[in-house]
Amino acid sequence: MYINDINLSPLVVSEPSESYQSSETVNRWVEVLVDCPGSTGLFTYRLPAQLEIKPGDILSVPFGAQQLGAIAIRLLAQPNIDLPPEKIRQVEDIVSVGFFPSAYWELLNRVAAYYYTPLIQVIRVALPPGLLGRSQRRIRLVGGRGAERQGGRGAGGSSYLLRSAASLAFLTPTARQVWELLQGQPAGDYSFVYLQQKVKSAYRGIRELLRFGLVESYLEPPRLTRPKLQKAVTLTGTIDQELTTRQREILEVLRRQGGELWQNELLQICNASSSILKTLTQKGYIVVEEREVLRTEQGPTLVGDGAKSLTTAQASALETIQTLDGFAHVLLHGVTGSGKTEVYLQAIAPLLNQGKSALVLVPEIGLTPQLTDRFRARFGNKVSVYHSALSDGERYDTWRQMLTGEPQVVIGTRSAVFAPLPNLGLIILDEEHDSSFKQDSPIPTYHARTVAQWRAELENCPLVLGSATPSLETWVSVGRQGGRGAGEQRGRGAGGEFVTPHSSLSTHSHYLSLPERINSRPLPPVEIVDMRQELQQGNRSIFSRSLQAALQELQERKQQGILFIHRRGHSTFVSCRSCGYVLECPHCDVSLAYHHTQEKAPELLRCHYCNYARSHPKFCPDCSSPYLKFFGSGTQRVTQELARQFPELRLIRFDSDTTRNKGSHRTLLTQFANGEADLLVGTQMLTKGLDLPQVTLVGVVAADGLLNLSDYRASERAFQTLTQVAGRAGRGEDPGRVIVQTYTTEHQVIAAVRSHDYQSFSQAELEQRQALNYPPYGRLILLRLSSLDPIQVQNTAQVIATALSTEEEFEILGPAPASILRVANRYRWQILIKFAPDALPQLPDWEEVRSLCPSSVSLTIDVDPINIM
Repeated sequence: MYINDINLSPLVVSEPSESYQSSETVNRWVEVLVDCPGSTGLFTYRLPAQLEIKPGDILSVPFGAQQLGAIAIRLLAQPNIDLPPEKIRQVEDIVSVGFFPSAYWELLNRVAAYYYTPLIQVIRVALPPGLLGRSQRRIRLVGGRGAERQGGRGAGGSSYLLRSAASLAFLTPTARQVWELLQGQPAGDYSFVYLQQKVKSAYRGIRELLRFGLVESYLEPPRLTRPKLQKAVTLTGTIDQELTTRQREILEVLRRQGGELWQNELLQICNASSSILKTLTQKGYIVVEEREVLRTEQGPTLVGDGAKSLTTAQASALETIQTLDGFAHVLLHGVTGSGKTEVYLQAIAPLLNQGKSALVLVPEIGLTPQLTDRFRARFGNKVSVYHSALSDGERYDTWRQMLTGEPQVVIGTRSAVFAPLPNLGLIILDEEHDSSFKQDSPIPTYHARTVAQWRAELENCPLVLGSATPSLETWVSVGRQGGRGAGEQRGRGAGGEFVTPHSSLSTHSHYLSLPERINSRPLPPVEIVDMRQELQQGNRSIFSRSLQAALQELQERKQQGILFIHRRGHSTFVSCRSCGYVLECPHCDVSLAYHHTQEKAPELLRCHYCNYARSHPKFCPDCSSPYLKFFGSGTQRVTQELARQFPELRLIRFDSDTTRNKGSHRTLLTQFANGEADLLVGTQMLTKGLDLPQVTLVGVVAADGLLNLSDYRASERAFQTLTQVAGRAGRGEDPGRVIVQTYTTEHQVIAAVRSHDYQSFSQAELEQRQALNYPPYGRLILLRLSSLDPIQVQNTAQVIATALSTEEEFEILGPAPASILRVANRYRWQILIKFAPDALPQLPDWEEVRSLCPSSVSLTIDVDPINIM
């Protein structure tokens, strides 16, 4: 039953170790959060006598006609006085024993409050997939396929009329369609949702078939992720002479293997069947039992690695981190190749010896293989990986391993910030500036850096942010720039008090610098090439003469290089040279990019937003001209041009098209590290902390694609990307070289990249931000609205903006159409709320704002947005 007006924020869940009172009169009811869209309150259920439920347990409960997942919040001695006891339903079962200690629960509540998200939605993000399951309604033929098998099970025994195929004439067309669909399925069983998709007004036909007793409706329980079990064979008795020769052979193999083997391995080694094991079990020589097999990501076998000697700057940084007691906010600002990872490793080592754990967050899955290998070489099987590319079973088992309390290191992407590690001693965000740490959708639109800071405060441990190009928010928060700090005030919004991301940093901030590379290697010189002059001097190639010469030298010297391209695919768009028509996606307001699959394969055009694809037309759809031309250069186009100009140069493409399969990041990087290619050609993935000591050349084909974006962060992102990709060169013994091609050599970002000058860039950029009151000196909340109806979403945006404009404490920008108005047939509008953090306004009542949206319009509230395109 639903209890109204429950405020979730102050609830505190008991520690999992709290003992359960089994008395009949004490704690016989439980309040739960149910995983059901639109349900945000607490519901009361009766506790079965056989179940020992604690707060934080994940339960399966009946909810309406469904069986849903739920979180036990608190135990009750008596239910609410307004609830008739006979109407309180009973908990079905415990899915998983709880892991919500009070600090973790406070973290989830804080995320829900700050990002204006229902608590259950935050819990879904925190838990591995499959723990909160949902049952589904299914329809199946009674007694199996074929009407001839049906007995008189219908209402009034009328189903005898339908025993022959000819009798289907008595059914309405809708019921007949449903019947034929079920007959065509081997099991005669489909979900209600599927039947609705396939047959118009399917519910009428199903109701008719139910009335005749031809089908039955049933509830399929949630398909929850479960531990993987496998049979193990254990030797229990001595080998007796009374056994047959074959039986003695099997027992001897088992003895030589230490007396224990998985059953499938034993049968494979002995080339035997399970019947012989059954006989040995009956005679008492062996025991066969099911044991759990952990599904975790398996890395390669690595040679152990010891701590390396540190530079003076590294040693100083490490000493500061190790002397921190309790919460601290640390920026480790080290140039590319300065050895930040070694500092992380040596900071973690003593924590593991003290029985504590460490959490290491990285921006991209592609970065985890290299980093994970270094950590595993140092810490062995104490290292686990947790990210969305793992299978549901791997994520579930890795998540449960964290609950054991064993000291361990978890490496993961942004969702791993919720990893339930007890006794957390250190949190690290590597490449903390990266925008991949921010979730744009679905809700909660959290930033892992913000959540990691809250978690470090609640766990009372240090948070280390590492980067060669820190975000301006972090730069200001550690006091490296004059002016107001980002969000250094407390305030109250609708829905209660919340804490801004950097509210308590002033006395806990530390700035640590690693200004030089390991072994005093120099940063690579950056050569800026003006492509306007190249064109004037007759060079129409996508490669400047300087880059062509460098690639030729690369080939001759047997060295390796990286080419960075802003976009994947072959060409940015396809246009008719006769009439100027550009081929666009029918579902999005963007041009289709040309993708070349393989030689002699059909030419393919693809949308990078909704993945719509079509073949390349021979003639212009508008004027029928055959003169269609590819414009722009993606990774495919560049690799084709390289193959034409440098046929002996071995290439590997490294972008989201070539790294879709599981393990492909590791495979491609291993091939490159092993010298199987001369050149790595890729997109943003190449900028994210890859350590490839043999790379001597980095080329940026077109820097302008990064500079000219309609986003106030465009300059910051461009500087970070170009500096990071330049930092891939010259990390080994041979000196590096960077060539950046651009049409705007005079841009301030290009000048700063040329001199590797973060300070001058940040100072100039922060002056502009402060003048316009943009982050880190102001705060933003972005309202994203979308709908299939272009008029309705525009009108709704106008209604919301008008309602908000009555407030004078913040500035409203918009409503305005998104830079790409239509994506996947949904029209998108935006409203930007801007305000200064030192005078935090009374924020809107977001439930009132949501009530202004009709059901056909989706509204997302993005707090502290990174992407406003």
